[in-house]
Amino acid sequence: MNKPKIVRPEESQPANAVWFDRKKYVTLNFRVQRPKDVQVDIQADKMILCCKNDVDDVIYNELHFYDTVQIYDSRERVYDRNIHVLLRKMKPDHAWPRLQKDPAKPSWIAVDFDNWRDWEHEENDGKEEYDRYMDMIHEMSDKKGETPDMDDLSDSD
Repeated sequence: MNKPKIVRPEESQPANAVWFDRKKYVTLNFRVQRPKDVQVDIQADKMILCCKNDVDDVIYNELHFYDTVQIYDSRERVYDRNIHVLLRKMKPDHAWPRLQKDPAKPSWIAVDFDNWRDWEHEENDGKEEYDRYMDMIHEMSDKKGETPDMDDLSDSD
């Protein structure tokens, strides 16, 4: 049951993205004005995003993760001004010093300093967020096919 492969369009541009790291997951926000025709392919070691924005520019982002993620526990949600992606880490409690495997950082990726925390030296940081995340996963399995409500995971929106 593989998703169809998303092919890089001939003319496209990357969306700017901000990310932050937590104990159990990594969060990405792609800045796209009124995204439409959104396709997201999350694989264990990479993800591809392809969509159009409000002026029909073709957006294409491909990133190879620093570490592996659990594809069935990772989700995306489309909002009016961004596409929010929650990636469940395969190795919880293992910090990601960067988002991508390649140490060279593309210009379109930035750290979300508003949400960044040095959680490695804190005991219970992320527990409440993780519990909400698990509630969302259980709710998803009950509703099958509906997108989860991730409004409570980030205060930045």
